[in-house]
Amino acid sequence: MRKNSTQHLSFGFVMDPISDINIKKDSTFAMMLEVQRRNHDLFYITQSDIFLENHIVYANVTPIKVVDNSDKWYELGKPSVIPLHDLSCVSMRIDPPFDMEYIYSTYLLELAEKKGCLIINKPSSIRSANEKLFTAQFPGCGPETLVSSDMERIKAFHEKLKHIVVKPLDGMGGSMVFQIRENDANRSVILETITQHGNQTVMAQRFLPEFKQGDKRILMINGKPFPHGLSRIPAKGESRGNLAAGATSEGRDLTEREIEICNIVGPTLKEMGLMFVGLDVIGDYLTEINVTSPTCIRELDTIYSANIAGLLIDEIEQELTGKTK
Repeated sequence: MRKNSTQHLSFGFVMDPISDINIKKDSTFAMMLEVQRRNHDLFYITQSDIFLENHIVYANVTPIKVVDNSDKWYELGKPSVIPLHDLSCVSMRIDPPFDMEYIYSTYLLELAEKKGCLIINKPSSIRSANEKLFTAQFPGCGPETLVSSDMERIKAFHEKLKHIVVKPLDGMGGSMVFQIRENDANRSVILETITQHGNQTVMAQRFLPEFKQGDKRILMINGKPFPHGLSRIPAKGESRGNLAAGATSEGRDLTEREIEICNIVGPTLKEMGLMFVGLDVIGDYLTEINVTSPTCIRELDTIYSANIAGLLIDEIEQELTGKTK
């Protein structure tokens, strides 16, 4: 396998089982299609395929061909074991939960990175950037926020703001997100449940009524925003703007405020090696920074006849070319 040439590179994708994905919505699949279109070598890797032996990180990599066809979208070749750093670039696209197995994988990927493999996103930065708590590094971008396991402290925060949202720091897809309204009779049981009786740290934020107009996903590519976002509009009677929770979606241009948020956050993302990131914005406020496996490429591509994966692979090719100079 050849590396460090924009004419012919090798890409590995560490991902969940490809047999289970929905190709119409899967951003990893969009990236794989683009890599293949450019005639780079393409390899499929699962989390359990990666291992360390005698100070070298190896992977059982499988050549793969992908087809944009919902009936049969992939064909696997013959797997082989190689040093992971033999690949030009490895993209870590395992979905949360962000558990210890995920962290162990980032340690292994970091060792391959030290041998010269480009890892997207940078493993140490994935560990550092909790997708909810990371927003606290950008004062003025988010709503009033409290992070605590103390139920009495959260109750006081609620008394002050009257209507809040509480959520775990490791959730995804709208899982375990609760609203607590003014004089909510369920407040105590919600807080007991989500904090595990004061033993688990959670995030509480001022409720943003603008969520009814949509929770907008903005894709950041090497610190720069794609100029349109995907607004995920909650289903009737639903309080979460997540596609996994039944929300509908529509494309919308970025507002001046959203561009301002991108300009504030973007340089930090680029500096940290977080090349592909999804910002979540409700109204004028940044609520989450998704660094593990952000989605919405395929939906935005369809709406705007775009090629967002192409923009990302452009940046990766430029990065790899720079490493050879």
